[in-house]
Amino acid sequence: MIQTKTGKGKHDIEMSEDKLSDLPNCIMVHILSFLNTKDAVRTCILSKRWKHIWKYIPTLTLHYSNFSTLKSFDKFVSRVLSLRDNSIALNTIDFYRNGSITSGLLKKVAYYVLSHNFKLLQLGIDAKSDIGHILPCISSFQTLISLKLSISPKGRYNFGRTLFPKSLNLPALTFLHLGHFIFCAGAGDGGQIEPFSAFNRLNSLIIDNCTVKDAQILCISSETLVSLTMRNHSFDVYQIELSAPSLCIFSFMGIPYQKFCGSGLSSVKQANIDAEMLANYSVPPLVLLRLLYDLANIKSLTVSASTLQVISFVPDFFMAKQLPSSFMRTLKSLKVKLKPLSYGLSMALKIVKLKKELKSGFEPSSPIPDGILDYLLQNSPSADVDIVECSSASSIDDSFNHLAPLSSSLYLEFLQPSSNEHVVHGLHRRIKHLKHVEVQTTTYIDLAKEVIFREREEMLSLKEHTMMLSKTMEVLLATAIGA
Repeated sequence: MIQTKTGKGKHDIEMSEDKLSDLPNCIMVHILSFLNTKDAVRTCILSKRWKHIWKYIPTLTLHYSNFSTLKSFDKFVSRVLSLRDNSIALNTIDFYRNGSITSGLLKKVAYYVLSHNFKLLQLGIDAKSDIGHILPCISSFQTLISLKLSISPKGRYNFGRTLFPKSLNLPALTFLHLGHFIFCAGAGDGGQIEPFSAFNRLNSLIIDNCTVKDAQILCISSETLVSLTMRNHSFDVYQIELSAPSLCIFSFMGIPYQKFCGSGLSSVKQANIDAEMLANYSVPPLVLLRLLYDLANIKSLTVSASTLQVISFVPDFFMAKQLPSSFMRTLKSLKVKLKPLSYGLSMALKIVKLKKELKSGFEPSSPIPDGILDYLLQNSPSADVDIVECSSASSIDDSFNHLAPLSSSLYLEFLQPSSNEHVVHGLHRRIKHLKHVEVQTTTYIDLAKEVIFREREEMLSLKEHTMMLSKTMEVLLATAIGA
């Protein structure tokens, strides 16, 4: 700290003592453990006292976003792993790298993790690579309480997924985040797959763009699970059988294609839903409505405006049906977050709007469909309603802060090959869906042209009518003067 004293036109600057550097090593190491590793290493230039402190930090947070190039990031990671004091136990490593990673660097990271796993508590790896170097060995991390694995195969245009191992035993695990994995059923599993049954202490589960293979039902069974987050853009059709009596928080982001069976969501008290559609499909709106039905004891619900728009596509026949008495009966708070719509959903809404406009004339559009809030609140009219603006970059809730922005990846995720099909057949299937979007876009253009043509005809008619009125007034004026 610098203190300035003023006296007779001159300033005397006194440097106060460096109290931070006088702290014990253990406290300084603890302070640096809250920084990302790049910032922690930077402290080595402060003084001789700080030169080697970073080498004793028990946590490594290595994110490519802190570097100008991937090459500089890779070089930094290699240097840190070689210079860090290997006698210090490692309890946390968080490795996040965009783009394909060389097998040499991932092997180096994997070897370092494996050689320090006796006290490892938290492990996070987010990269595009072959995870064969580390995945088979994860079961040896018996002390692990937090695991994040988001792995996709190498290749610029490869959007495949990695097979999740069946024999993964982590008895201390409480937090699990999986991204881009396939859960594969065996020959004797009867069309069901239950990949999480071995995690007896699991408290929080995040399933990010995963799917199933050789199965019709994904089972999520846990006595201890409190929070479940799902993000999905897959067109694979399967059911989710949820058995989690302690589940209180549920979050969903993406296209609702997979149905929940049973009453697995009945214990949920807080839900966050950000639903989307790529085009005007009939399945997602009905699946979404069914999901809301299953939230029988919900108290706090946060939805995006796009979620309400997806519900608006539910056929009138279903909307007119008598709601179950349990629907939103316990709801105390409803929050609606306004945000820009995706291209597909926006196009579908424009087509519906133009069709209505051609039939009944123009009506101002609204980010919240007319009557949807009243529909949701039929059984809880006294619930607090909060409508807030949110930017395109922000998600509807902090529950999604760990996920990539939806708008930047929607069509890339859409192009992922299905796990239940041959790759070529899967591409043909997605081409069919893209043709649906193309037809939808063409329909919109044709409707827009019709609206423009009709408005042009109305303008010409109005102009002709105005000219006739002017001539009539001239005749009347001349008659009045002549009289």
